[in-house]
Amino acid sequence: MSDLQSIVVEEMKVKPTIDSENEINDIMHFIKSYVQSHHFIQSIVLGISGGQDSTLAGKLAQMTVESLRKEHRDVRFIAVKLPYGQQKDADEVEDALDFIQPDETITVNIKPAVDQSVASLKEAGITLTDFEKGNEKARERMKVQFSIAANQSGIVLGTDHSAENLTGFFTKYGDGAADIAPLFGLNKRQGRQLLAYLEAPRHLYEKAPTADLEDDKPQLPDEEALGVTYNDIDDYLEGKAVSSDAKETIEKHYVRNAHKRELAYTRYTWPKNKN
Repeated sequence: MSDLQSIVVEEMKVKPTIDSENEINDIMHFIKSYVQSHHFIQSIVLGISGGQDSTLAGKLAQMTVESLRKEHRDVRFIAVKLPYGQQKDADEVEDALDFIQPDETITVNIKPAVDQSVASLKEAGITLTDFEKGNEKARERMKVQFSIAANQSGIVLGTDHSAENLTGFFTKYGDGAADIAPLFGLNKRQGRQLLAYLEAPRHLYEKAPTADLEDDKPQLPDEEALGVTYNDIDDYLEGKAVSSDAKETIEKHYVRNAHKRELAYTRYTWPKNKN
């Protein structure tokens, strides 16, 4: 491995191989420990998109709250459907919910809020591109989840995993914002492995991953947007050799999007302010 790859692998905590049962138990233990350490928590909230990541996080959250209730801690899992108007893969959202079996499902259509925000910005002289509007959708979805969590004495679960974290393929303060991120430490193929072990419907984790944020490019595959395959990203995270082109693309994403992995700096924490 190159020096940078070694640094990335250590930072992203991805193991070369995982045991499915042990990994699931470890993730559930983490969620349970966090809930038990915060007495105000009565619910766990997560937006369900019908994709691999939210399906996995949702199933593990539901399994965890059921385990907690057996230990006499009354906690619920709330799944949230967050369509922008009519979601093209709404049937897959329903399939994911059938698999997860959440305690409660809430639906919030984000289209009115997003469109009003875009219109208000335009009135102020700021015209968002379609890409920027996509980020507006992601932030609105997360805002809704935090509003529900605040109302229901809950926390928001994140779906960020290490392949996504490495590339910065998330919206800052959108889907990148959450109280806890239990999937961190997994790459994309390991997430599929866990869903297969949990006997999830195959089409939910075998379909091409997409953020589906842009109106002009509906259902744009992640790999097309990133310019590199998840197979290469996963190999890289497992410490394996990848092609020079893939390595260059992955490391450019890692360096360029470093700011997304950092909390807001203060004048006391910004290293260049110490001279």
